[in-house]
Amino acid sequence: MSDTWGLAGGDTIAPGLTAVRAVGGGEVYEAWLAFDERLHAPVVVKLMRPGHVDVESSRTGLLREVEMLSCLNHPGVVRLFAYDDEAERPYLVLENIDGPNLSSLISKHGYLPLHQLLPLGLELSSALHYLRHEGVCHLDVKPSNVIMGAPAKLIDLSVAMPVVEARALDHPVGSDEYMAPEQCLPGEQGTIDHASDMWGLGATMFRAAAGYRAFDREPRWQQLTTDPAPLPHFVPTALGDLILACLAPDPTDRPLPSDVAGALEPMLERLPQARLSGFKISR
Repeated sequence: MSDTWGLAGGDTIAPGLTAVRAVGGGEVYEAWLAFDERLHAPVVVKLMRPGHVDVESSRTGLLREVEMLSCLNHPGVVRLFAYDDEAERPYLVLENIDGPNLSSLISKHGYLPLHQLLPLGLELSSALHYLRHEGVCHLDVKPSNVIMGAPAKLIDLSVAMPVVEARALDHPVGSDEYMAPEQCLPGEQGTIDHASDMWGLGATMFRAAAGYRAFDREPRWQQLTTDPAPLPHFVPTALGDLILACLAPDPTDRPLPSDVAGALEPMLERLPQARLSGFKISR
């Protein structure tokens, strides 16, 4: 039997929250687009799966995400509106962002053109710059955790934690192909830190630029033993070099988020300007 509550559109998720349609999920949560009567607006509800309600680590993860989102406020990070960890179906009520996730966009259309890719890099760098100054590591930056709204937004802070806690980790955390080497083998490959999120940014931007991953899923953790796959010829050299710098094995060799933003801005400025009826549209 699948680990789901068996909801359908129109069902009540919790008082004041009506299910509209399923929008994905993962091992611990199912996610629903819902209507929130209090906000009188669509929201996303992350609903803990039945098999995880009594799992201490899952409940701890829910409360960690609540704690993280409650103290963060940035245009590039999803907002938390409400939660109830004591409900029969523990849940979070999150901002509904109008747009697909980056992973599904790439799967459907392939690599992103530069006029989408460069703003994406700037927006994610902005979010990571903010998290760095707030002392928070996301630890799961990947295409499926990026919603292509305006601006793009990072979601799913279920494994995010203060940098002090991240530096003390002694076990792997993250998603295999998007984990920095030090996330795979903490202590052996280095200390988990803000630079680990920059590796996730590099792996995410690589897939968005190329349409395929920098490292295959099998064998596990190829990033520990092999170099990234070659980028396609159509990726500008300067952009490719920046992406590969984020994927440096040594965390101290990776750029800061502000460095990445500073390098992307002139690339974006150099893109051809849109024209309408022969007239250039000025910015």
